[in-house]
Amino acid sequence: MSPTTQAFLAALIGAVVAGGAVLAWHVSERQRKAGTTPDESVLPVGIATVLSVLRSSAVVVDEGDEVVKASAPALAFGLVRGNRLVSSELADLVQEVRRDGEIRETELTMPRPSGPPRTVTARVAPLSSRLVLALVEDRTRERRVEEVRRDFVANVSHELKTPVGAIKLLAEAVADASDDPEAVERFAKRMLTESDRLSRMVQQIIELSRLQGDEPLEAPAVVDVDDVIKRSVDITVMDASSRNISVVTGGTQGLTVFGNGEQVSAAVTNLVANAVAYSGDDSTVLVSTKPHEDMVEISVVDQGIGIPRDELDRIFERFYRVDPARHRSTGGTGLGLSIVKHVAATHGGDVRVWSLEGQGSTFTLSLPRTKQEEFQP
Repeated sequence: MSPTTQAFLAALIGAVVAGGAVLAWHVSERQRKAGTTPDESVLPVGIATVLSVLRSSAVVVDEGDEVVKASAPALAFGLVRGNRLVSSELADLVQEVRRDGEIRETELTMPRPSGPPRTVTARVAPLSSRLVLALVEDRTRERRVEEVRRDFVANVSHELKTPVGAIKLLAEAVADASDDPEAVERFAKRMLTESDRLSRMVQQIIELSRLQGDEPLEAPAVVDVDDVIKRSVDITVMDASSRNISVVTGGTQGLTVFGNGEQVSAAVTNLVANAVAYSGDDSTVLVSTKPHEDMVEISVVDQGIGIPRDELDRIFERFYRVDPARHRSTGGTGLGLSIVKHVAATHGGDVRVWSLEGQGSTFTLSLPRTKQEEFQP
C-alpha cells in the first residue's frame, strides 16, 4: 500500500472516530437534558455486580454530579431523585472527593417527609478519574439505642441516690436518737420502707434488663390466668387495705396463656400495684379477664387520678411518671409499666391504655391463648 493511500485511510479513520465522539457527546447531552439515566457502560468492570449484592446504600456519581448507578437499598432509602443525590451535604462531599481524590467519612442528618430525620454515616471514595462512589449506612436505630442507654444510666443513678441517701440520713438520725426509743422505732420503720423500695428497684432493673435481651422464653408452659391474678391481688392486698381500697376480680374464669408464669405474674402485679398506688382512698380497683379471638385480655381498671392525653404515649418509658411530685408518696420506681410492655412483647402480645384525667385509667394486657383452649362465652 502506498504512503499516500495509508495517509488517506488514517485521515478517514480519524474523522470517523472524531465524528463518533461528537455524536456520543450530543447523545449524552440529550440524555442529561431529558433526565434519562446516564450510560452505565462507563462503570468499571464488575462494579455493577458488586453494588447489586451490597446491603449498604451505594451510589456512583460521575463528573457531572449525575448518579450513574444506585443500589436497590439506596433507591429504597431515598438517596436518589431522578439522576441526582437528594442530600446536598452528600453531594458537596462527593465534589470535595472528586477535587482532591481523598477518601472522606462523615455523619450526616437526612430529613424525611414524615417522621424524625435519619442519622447516617457516609463514606465517599474516588472510583476512577471520572467516578466517585458513596456508601451510606443508616445509624438512626443505633443512635437511638445509645440515647436510651445513656438516659437509662442517668435515671438509674438518680433514682438509686434517693433511697440510699435517705437510708444514710435515717441511720444518722437513729444514732443521734439512741436515747429515745420512740424516735429510734420511727426511724427504723422508715429505713425499712426505703430499703424495701431500694430492693424493689434493683429487682425491677434486673428484670427489665433480662427482658430487653430479646431472648426467647425459657421453658414456656401453660399459665393459669386465675392463679396469676390471685397472686397479684395477694401481693397488693396490704397496701390496698391500708387505704380502704377494694380490689375486685371478675370476668371469664379458667383462661390460660402460653408463656413464662413469673413474667406474666410480674406484669399483672405491676398493673394492679399501679392501680392501687394512684387510686384515691375508699375506691375500687377491678381486675377482669376475657377471651378475644386468639388472645386473653387482662384488664385493670382504677378510679385514680388519670393520665393526661398528651402523656399517654410516654407512660411506658423507663422511669417516666405522669406526676413526678407524687412518686415519693406512692413509692414507685417508674419501671413497672416498662416491664409490662416488655413482657407483652416477649410473649407476642401487647398492652394498651385508656385514661381520662380525674376519672381513672384502664390498662389491658393481651397475651396469646393456649391452642388447646376453647372459647368460653
